Amino acid sequence: MSGTRLTLDRLRTLVAAGEVDTVVLAMTDMQGRLQGKRIAAEYFLTDVVPNSAEGCGYLLAVDIDMNTVDGYENSSWDSGYGDFVLKPDLNTLRMVPWHPATAMVQCDVDNHDGTPVAVSPRQVLRRQLDRLAGYGWKAYVGTELEFIVFRDSYEEAWNKDYRQLTPANQYNVDYSILGTAKIEPLLRRLRNEMAGAGLTVESAKGECNLGQHEIAFKYGDALTTCDDHAVYKTGAKEIAGQEEYSLTFMAKFNEREGNSCHIHLSLRDEDGVPVMPGDGPHGFSKVMEHFLAGQLACLAEFALLLAPTVNSYKRYVAGSFAPTAIAWGRDNRSCALRVVGHGSSLRFENRVPGGDVNPYLAVAALIAAGLHGIEQQLELEPEFAGNAYASDAPRVPATLRDAVAAFEQSEAAGLAFGKDVVRHYSHAGRVELAAFDAAVTDWERRRGFERL
Repeated sequence: MSGTRLTLDRLRTLVAAGEVDTVVLAMTDMQGRLQGKRIAAEYFLTDVVPNSAEGCGYLLAVDIDMNTVDGYENSSWDSGYGDFVLKPDLNTLRMVPWHPATAMVQCDVDNHDGTPVAVSPRQVLRRQLDRLAGYGWKAYVGTELEFIVFRDSYEEAWNKDYRQLTPANQYNVDYSILGTAKIEPLLRRLRNEMAGAGLTVESAKGECNLGQHEIAFKYGDALTTCDDHAVYKTGAKEIAGQEEYSLTFMAKFNEREGNSCHIHLSLRDEDGVPVMPGDGPHGFSKVMEHFLAGQLACLAEFALLLAPTVNSYKRYVAGSFAPTAIAWGRDNRSCALRVVGHGSSLRFENRVPGGDVNPYLAVAALIAAGLHGIEQQLELEPEFAGNAYASDAPRVPATLRDAVAAFEQSEAAGLAFGKDVVRHYSHAGRVELAAFDAAVTDWERRRGFERL
């Protein structure tokens, strides 16, 4: 099956020929997960395409465990947990090669009056892309997801309470060809079947933690990259499960290196001409200077959208390749913001997000921060050279509690995203904190069972 995206006409042909019988209808929830339903392909064509579909509004008002929680304005028991509209974006039609005779389409989430649900992650990003388009610019993005592979199935890992799992590699295999060969059958399936789903694969490489790997995909326009990211993250878990492996994207599985999701971003104008390079210092244009200055100014306040869980903040350890300092540097991996490329390839990399990030919210945060720098004409501070871990630069928030407070109180966030979005995701952060605060951990048992 070709790896190109499907058109509606092509899907009709495949359905008529019996080559596709199922369409996965999916939206992205607050946690960045695909949620939705599997639909008979004929019904999708005759009913869903002309009329859309529906899903329970609680999909944007639950925690990670799918528990309904109080305090959300858009969906609650008081409102009866009614439905919202799942409107297929036919530009996202694709085959799902790891499931037989299956296609997928991703959805925007609308109210019944046709207006977008403002707190839907895809809509949060669309709003920032619209703002960017007002300047005649388009964002191009690449996300780099790391994961850790285990030789235990997901069911075995669950039954073991995620203890004593066997990593796919027993030692650091960063850049090791031998190390990736150990699980090449799995990595090959991931590469080839993602290509079959329309993603453009660049490479696979080993990473530092035991069993840790990364598959890189070519950058694209911001919305497409985020759609692909969500498909990849779900598909990778499904393929691993089929192979009796498990893999995790959680930001910090253990005390070794965490799973990052570095995000690269550049801008082009309506003619496709890059607008970040210029004749200023470092080869930057004024747009690049202001845009990067906005990243520095807003990073702490927008950190909730880059690091959404309690676990996210366990990554930020000095010397771990996860940033602690809010600074920028040329090809400097100790800084939160790393500038790479020259001329038309000039871009910046935000190193704060982990593998648990919701890509739509994170990319929206990067664009909003850049536009804040543009609108305020912020001056870019000098490049940081050296070890930013040891610097006196401002720090990335150390805890989710700090990040929620900063986002909730941020004037820039309110102006960029709207008060409804700020309230919604601040509440999501507090829900996550309440769940963690109520949990009794293994660390507490080991520490206190006998000795306290």
